[in-house]
Amino acid sequence: MNIFKGTGVALVTPFNSDFSIDFEGLKKLVQLQIDGGTDFLVVQGTTGESPTLSSDEKSKILDTVLEVNSGKLPIVFGAGGNDTIKVAESISKIPKGVDGILSVSPYYNKPTQEGIYQHYKYLAESTDLPIILYNVPGRTGSNVLAETTLRLAEIPSIVAMKEASGNFDQIMEIIRCRPDGFGVLSGDDAITMPLIAAGADGVISVVANSFPEKFSAMVSASLRGDLAYARELHYDLLPITRMFFEEGNPGGVKVALEIRKLMNQSMRRPLIPVSSSLAARIALETKRILG
Repeated sequence: MNIFKGTGVALVTPFNSDFSIDFEGLKKLVQLQIDGGTDFLVVQGTTGESPTLSSDEKSKILDTVLEVNSGKLPIVFGAGGNDTIKVAESISKIPKGVDGILSVSPYYNKPTQEGIYQHYKYLAESTDLPIILYNVPGRTGSNVLAETTLRLAEIPSIVAMKEASGNFDQIMEIIRCRPDGFGVLSGDDAITMPLIAAGADGVISVVANSFPEKFSAMVSASLRGDLAYARELHYDLLPITRMFFEEGNPGGVKVALEIRKLMNQSMRRPLIPVSSSLAARIALETKRILG
């Protein structure tokens, strides 16, 4: 059964100006989520710039999140890759206190649907932790078809799918045919409200890093069927959601987090801060949203 519902936040990784990890900023970010109505935390997804972090850094980040969270919210840890054996080995080293795994489908080597199925089946047999699948064809180069997701949903420890294909027909087919207890989470902030209206269970969000109060209120309203209020919040957040992704993620959201005095905009190469013109637009919209 899926326990990961509502607003999940794919935490960014704050960096100091010398590109070392800003652990104080991370602590403040986690506390903002706890206070802001977030339902669960996702550590070391792509939004956390995981490709540029060492194994030791990832462990220290997770330890910091676990310490600040202190059992208040469920914790999901990102553990994916295109070498099935290595991913399984990394999952085996995840410490106690983590409640689930988010694992992106294998990227770059473009496996067949049967290969994707066998990859996840092996991971499920390698851990007792619940697994959230993650389909993001724009990053991986391959799409996890609805039929493959539904096959995987029959494996008890595979509890949900984070869907970022943007394909409404595919996502609705998963929702229509899924077994009881299997969750569907939006992987796109901009379509979270309509997907929940169609039957999805929540989101793993980027935008909620900076606006957990308003974003979680939108998700909660959608889930309880108050679509009039949910639409109001959805359209209020839609312009800045588009801005956040205009020059890639997480550059945009870090501008808003800097305005909230949680961290600066530093990112590790090859990612760089957004342009000054976009940053200015984000700053104006952030100040409007925060009042």
